[in-house]
Amino acid sequence: MIEPFKNMFNKKMIAAMAEHFVNAWPDFDSAGFTKLAAKGFKDLELKERSAQITEALVVYLPRDYKKAASVILNSLAVDKGGDLSSLDIEATGIAGWGIMPLVDFVGLQGLAHFDLSMTLFKELTKRSTSELGIRYFLLAEPKNTLSVLKKWTKDPNYHVRRLVSEGTRPRLPWAMRLPAFIDDPTPVLPLLEALKDDQEEYVRRSVANNLNDIAKDHPDLVAEIAGRGMKDAGKNRERLVRHACRTLVKQGHQKALKALGYGAPRAKLETLDILTPRVNFGEALMFDISLVSTSTREQNFTIDYAIHHQKANGTTSPKVFKWKTGILKPSSSLKATRKHSIKEITTRVYYAGTHRVEIFVNGKSFGSQEFELIMP
Repeated sequence: MIEPFKNMFNKKMIAAMAEHFVNAWPDFDSAGFTKLAAKGFKDLELKERSAQITEALVVYLPRDYKKAASVILNSLAVDKGGDLSSLDIEATGIAGWGIMPLVDFVGLQGLAHFDLSMTLFKELTKRSTSELGIRYFLLAEPKNTLSVLKKWTKDPNYHVRRLVSEGTRPRLPWAMRLPAFIDDPTPVLPLLEALKDDQEEYVRRSVANNLNDIAKDHPDLVAEIAGRGMKDAGKNRERLVRHACRTLVKQGHQKALKALGYGAPRAKLETLDILTPRVNFGEALMFDISLVSTSTREQNFTIDYAIHHQKANGTTSPKVFKWKTGILKPSSSLKATRKHSIKEITTRVYYAGTHRVEIFVNGKSFGSQEFELIMP
C-alpha cells in the first residue's frame, strides 16, 4: 500500500514545530497550537492539513507580524548551503514539509511588510521551497516582487534561484494560478533567460517546467524560444529545451518539433503487436513495434505512445508517455518492445475494460491496438 503524501503532515511533525517555536519564543502555547493544528487530521487531505497548521500559526504566533517573523526565523533549521538531505526537523529546526504552512502564513499575513516577507521567503526556501507563498505577492505586488526575483537569479543558493522560476510558473500544480502570466508571460521570460544555463540541473529543470506551463497557453511563443535556444546549445541547454517542449511534442506541434530537429516522419508502422492482450491489474502491458523508413535520408525520430484509459462513464482518456528517440537510417527498420506497468498510483483510478495503445512518431499518429484490463 502506497503511503499517502498527506501523512507527511503528522502529529509528530507538529510537536517538533511547536518545540522549536518554544525555543524561539518561550511564551508560545505549545499545547494549544498542537491541539488546534492536529484537530481531525485523519479526515484531512494534504493541503487541508497544511492549511489547518497555518490557521493554528495565525492563532498562536505573536499578533505583531514583525515579532512573528522573528519567531519563525529563529525556529528554522541551520542553513547548510542547499543540502536538505541531512536536515532533521526534530534535531536542528523546521525544514522540509514543515515549511509549507509557514510559507502560507507569510503569504497571508505579510503583504503589508514586503521587505521582511521577502527575507522570510528567501530563508524558508533554503529549507524547502517558498513557491506557494510568494504567489500571493506576485498577485498583489507583481512589479516589486519581480524586481526582487530578478536579483535572486544571481543568488549563490540554488534553492533561491529555483524559487525564481518555480514561483512564477503560471500553472504550478497545487498552487493558485497566476492569471496575468497566463495571459501574458512576457514579464517572466527575462527571469527564465537568466537561469536557462544555470549550473544546477534542479534549477534548469524548473525553467523547463515553467516554459512547459507557458506552452499550454502560448505554444507558438515557446516553440520560437525553443528554436532560439537550440542554436549552439550544449547538452544541458538541449535537455532543458526538450523538456520544456514535452507537451508540445506530445501534441504534435510542428513548429516545436522542427525546432528540436524532428521533421514530418517518412516511415510506416509495419507492425504493432500487443503481447499481453489481457492485463491483470498490478502487472504490465507489453507491446512491440516495427517501424520502417520510407526515406532515402536519415531522420531524427521521437516515438511516444498513448494509453487510452477506460473511465468510469465508459469513455476513454489518453495519457501520452515518452519512449524512444534516435536516428532512423535510410530504408532501415526499427524494432522495439515496451513494458508498461499498470499498478496502483495516487494520480489515477483504473477501471476494467477495453483500453488502447496508440503510437506516435514525431507527433503523428501511426496506429493503435486494444487490450483488456482485468481488475481484482
